[in-house]
Amino acid sequence: MPAPRNVLGISAYYHDAAAALLQDGKIVCAAQEERFTRRKNDADFPTNAIQFCLRYAKLVPAQLDTVVFYDKPVMKFARLLETYLAVAPGGWRTFPTVLSNWLGEKLDLRKTIRARLPGLRANCQILFAEHHQSHAASAFYPSPFNEAAILTVDGVGEWATTTIGHGQGHQIQPLKELRFPHSLGLLYSAFTDYCGFRINSGEYKLMGLAPYGEPKFADAIRRELVDVKPDGSFRLNLDYFNFLRGVTMTNGRFHQLLGGPPRQPEGKIDHRHMDVARSIQLVTEEIMLHLAHHAREVTGSRNLCLAGGVALNCVANGLILRERIFDRVWIQPAAGDAGGALGAALAAWHWHPDTPARATGPDDAMQSSLLGPEFSDPEIEAVLHRHGVVFQKLQGSALLDCAVDLLKAGKVVGWFQGRTEFGPRALGNRSILGDARLPHMQSVINLKVKFRESFRPFAPVVRRECVADYFELDADSPYMLFTAPLRSELRKPLPAGVTGMDLLKAGRSTVPAITHVDYSARVQTVAHAGNPLLYDLLLRFERATGCGVLVNTSFNVRGEPIVCTPDDAYRCFTNTEMDFLIMGSYVIERTAGRNGFRAAAMQPRPVEMKPDLKDGPGEWRKSGLKTALGLVILSSVLRWRHILTNDLWLGALVLPGIVAICAWWQPHWFRGLHRLLTRLGLAISQFIGRLLLLFFFFFILTPVGLILRLAGKDALQLRPPREATTYWQPAKAYGPLDRLF
Repeated sequence: MPAPRNVLGISAYYHDAAAALLQDGKIVCAAQEERFTRRKNDADFPTNAIQFCLRYAKLVPAQLDTVVFYDKPVMKFARLLETYLAVAPGGWRTFPTVLSNWLGEKLDLRKTIRARLPGLRANCQILFAEHHQSHAASAFYPSPFNEAAILTVDGVGEWATTTIGHGQGHQIQPLKELRFPHSLGLLYSAFTDYCGFRINSGEYKLMGLAPYGEPKFADAIRRELVDVKPDGSFRLNLDYFNFLRGVTMTNGRFHQLLGGPPRQPEGKIDHRHMDVARSIQLVTEEIMLHLAHHAREVTGSRNLCLAGGVALNCVANGLILRERIFDRVWIQPAAGDAGGALGAALAAWHWHPDTPARATGPDDAMQSSLLGPEFSDPEIEAVLHRHGVVFQKLQGSALLDCAVDLLKAGKVVGWFQGRTEFGPRALGNRSILGDARLPHMQSVINLKVKFRESFRPFAPVVRRECVADYFELDADSPYMLFTAPLRSELRKPLPAGVTGMDLLKAGRSTVPAITHVDYSARVQTVAHAGNPLLYDLLLRFERATGCGVLVNTSFNVRGEPIVCTPDDAYRCFTNTEMDFLIMGSYVIERTAGRNGFRAAAMQPRPVEMKPDLKDGPGEWRKSGLKTALGLVILSSVLRWRHILTNDLWLGALVLPGIVAICAWWQPHWFRGLHRLLTRLGLAISQFIGRLLLLFFFFFILTPVGLILRLAGKDALQLRPPREATTYWQPAKAYGPLDRLF
């Protein structure tokens, strides 16, 4: 049987839903659902991302050979039940919500996928990779290595939270794993939440806040919260955490250890929060270094591939690179759950016995992670005309020279070119650019353009051959996933006694807009083959100014996804204080003509009604007729109870007759009634469902859990012995992809 030609990978239902498409094993396109719905970290089934992938490849669902989901839902559901068994009666507050979410489209995913992709052939395979298998595949198969150690670190998959594997050719062999609830990702998220940032999107903020503080709590974290062994294995002290039993990540004991209550979102950031951030960042770096050393030890490989949400911690990644534990390190640019869609598709392609030999070369297979939608000049111009925009059209060298002149003049430029990036970083196609030499550029973009916290640093973008001129780095960093120190000769001494947020006011270097307060920077390198237009812009800017570095930050405002379409870009431009927008061949100035007028702000696209909530004239008619029948029954009961006389009863029957006639001939009159009854029925059914689930929890699951604990069963290893020399467990071989578990 030949290998499948068209393979669609899907991730959904936790955060960062996405879709990716392979054709004959080549990555054709990939996109996150958030870019289309405008809901940041959208976790819903990625209908729009799938439609884009099919449209880009000129396919219909019937032409798909394989659809692959990025984890095994039955295994994940079993883990949830075992968790509740281990902590019951704790966890009762979350049990009804969690279980009701699962007892639907999440659990029977084969049915869900076929319902959401009408037209799939009956013989189209629907497969399920394991969560960390998807991460490992996303890291190894697109990498430039034919053999490598593979390290995946995140919150949790089915059971695994951290894995070490070995990749060679088509094969990925899992070797060791750490299991839930002992998770570096959950530990870091707990601190993210404690410092007042949003879990699954605020971890970047915590990492950016860390250099402002001192590691005053690091010893307490090592002593009380996490037991780390020399081989990188670790266990959390769950007495300080609440995520197993409640709706919060941490508890009062955790807060007491760190000297006070959690920071409220949007609350003041004080020195204690900075010190907390620095402390957990330091401990995370230590653990990641131990993990990398152990991965080298057990695999003997000179190459490392990284994926999982924790692999987006570019400070830890930079340390692994500088420690030279491995000769080469490659990290999946969409290292979180979005990349799981790509990994699942790649796992399915390489799982097939007839897959051709895997070719590797000096470059990876991610195509600079520019895998999303793109728009032609005519499409862009149509959007500009629709908004009544005054623009100038320039092409080739004239466009680049214009951009250089604007950047030299200190202007903030929105840069919209080519295909959208796949992953959380803007890599030069949906970017906001600025002159890194200007001391005020960081605060201007943070406060007037991005509307975000002033302490957050910006990334530099630099040509690959020039990176060592500015940073203590001489390696590829095309995906902004390594932090490197600025070269010492470019630094300026900080004023004595200045600490905390006051460090922002100090001129730290000759390129202050991209220099963090610890003289570090999250570097993006650009090769001509990867992004010719951005490369040429950097080259021309260097020739004009003598500086080969620009500020590169994502084209969005706080709380919104990176822009995807020309309409998204224009609306973002008009609702910020960006000076110019260069979109394709078009240059738009804020102050020209109507361009200063604000367009309606981008709004998240509404969530569609679930497929089983039917709506339409036929359903409206049914609701009207049911109402008429209900009136007949009600009046008859009232007559039977002698509340109505015979004459009144006969007169009352006229009303349901009129209702029935109107429902038949004018069903749209009953549209509002139908939707009200549907919502009312749904609310009642959900209420009854929650009561039944609580009954099950307290009278069945809780007694069983207590009996198991009395019998000494500890499925979650909540009380592992601290005298253990390692917490690693041997990893089982990945199961068949055609099974749900």
